[in-house]
Amino acid sequence: METIDTLFSSISYRDPIWIAIAYLFGFIIWQMGLPPLVGFLLAGFTLNVLGASGGEFLNEMADLGVTLLLFTIGLKLQVRQLLRPEIWGVASLHMLLISLGVTGLLLFLSGFNIPVIKELTTTSALILGFALSFSSTVFAVKVFEDKGGMGSQYGRIAIGILIVQDIFAVLFLTASTGKIPSPWAIVLVVGLIIGKPILIWLLKRAGHGELLVLYGLVLALGGSAVFELVSLKGDLGALFFGVLVAQHPKAGELAKSLLSLKDIFLVGFFLSIGISVTPTSSNVLIACALMAIIPLKIILFHFLFAKFRLRTRTSVFSTLSLANFSEFGLIVVAVAYNKQWLSVDWLAVLAIAVVFSFIIASPLNVFHNIIYQRFYPFLKKFEHSKRLNEDQLLDLGIARILVCGMGRIGNGAFEHLQTMYEDKEVIGIDFDEVKVTRYRESPHTVYQGDSSNPDLWSRLNNNNGKLEMILLCMPHHSSNLVSTEVIREWGFKGHIAAVAEYQDEEQALLEKGADSTFNLYGEVGTGFAQDSLLKINSKE
Repeated sequence: METIDTLFSSISYRDPIWIAIAYLFGFIIWQMGLPPLVGFLLAGFTLNVLGASGGEFLNEMADLGVTLLLFTIGLKLQVRQLLRPEIWGVASLHMLLISLGVTGLLLFLSGFNIPVIKELTTTSALILGFALSFSSTVFAVKVFEDKGGMGSQYGRIAIGILIVQDIFAVLFLTASTGKIPSPWAIVLVVGLIIGKPILIWLLKRAGHGELLVLYGLVLALGGSAVFELVSLKGDLGALFFGVLVAQHPKAGELAKSLLSLKDIFLVGFFLSIGISVTPTSSNVLIACALMAIIPLKIILFHFLFAKFRLRTRTSVFSTLSLANFSEFGLIVVAVAYNKQWLSVDWLAVLAIAVVFSFIIASPLNVFHNIIYQRFYPFLKKFEHSKRLNEDQLLDLGIARILVCGMGRIGNGAFEHLQTMYEDKEVIGIDFDEVKVTRYRESPHTVYQGDSSNPDLWSRLNNNNGKLEMILLCMPHHSSNLVSTEVIREWGFKGHIAAVAEYQDEEQALLEKGADSTFNLYGEVGTGFAQDSLLKINSKE
């Protein structure tokens, strides 16, 4: 039977064709509301069945994608944030318990005559347990970006846990090389720490365009190369160089500039995984059986979050975003396969399991509000009696106006209103800790909180009806929409004004209870023209 490789035998460079097929699968899957990487894996499976094989170009893409992934993780690594008990404590305990639990289960099942599983040893079972303990960073980021929850408390906690997991993965990748680091490794690390100001100086002067992207590539690939020179895993070097510049304010912009590039190269990784394995009926059945681990991960996450004093809503939303298997688990199993610690069947099983877990997790996160409301009476029983600092009662004081969302729009409105009202009559709320921190040394009052969270409004004291107006200035329409509904349910009778980008969004906000809307595109242009005319008239 003629294979697809034979069909395209006249084309010496076939990988771009495979990438085009991956795009087609990714596009179809994206229209279904699932992450495109599911499509990339399915494209790889399909190409494998058709007899395709990956080439050097695809392998280079895969390696570069993993390197950039680790570099961007380093850019997001805020040590102070990761040292919070509800992050490192939950992440470490969850990984340990799931790893040991799954290992024990697999070893028990290996005593039966089950294909693939019966060949497991204690070492290979431990590696699989470790790989299945990860949750997907790619999936969580997609969920938070779509819902505007990246800076929320539940978003920050989930991302923090994912970064801790990723650090464990990097340590595994480093240990898997079996190399003894060169004595020069310590000299290199110390030298890089001393030379950090130079890296920061170059970052500050890289601008905002192609030079910034190129500088990121230099750091990621250069870090990987210099660590390889001293017998350290190159991926660890990419992570370390990311950490070196992570504290600079421009690190976030650098991470965003590399996001699309990283995702493009990761297509090579997911596609090459799919092409390298042949799904069999037994592989699919075992992957289906592994789905039973997902409810265990959910229960354990919620139990640990409750023990570490998270409120029920934060715990539920964080847990559901982590209710899946991970691309990093695939990386771990791929390394184990290359080291001949696991058979190729397990690479196929985990790839299929990742796809299935995303299919399960997607509706859970789409309907997370409904799930929270439905099970709240039961889950509330497990909530800790004590609160984290950010969950304490908030004092409205003499506030007359509340600005929700302290981004560019909210901050501009807040600063302008401060000139019109007395001190403490205008206060702000934002779920981003970094934005709130800027105001801690100022006389202005800005609280940390998520205005779309009903729990936030239950923490606000009644200031005897002094509050007259609430401005909703979040950049995501869904956040403003949910906040409007929640505020009205809280019992607020005053004026709610919300920003919107499109006419249909304005109508939706008004239907939910907003009194007025501000169209960012239409009315900013009007304001710009009026301001310009005022300046012309003032010169006459």
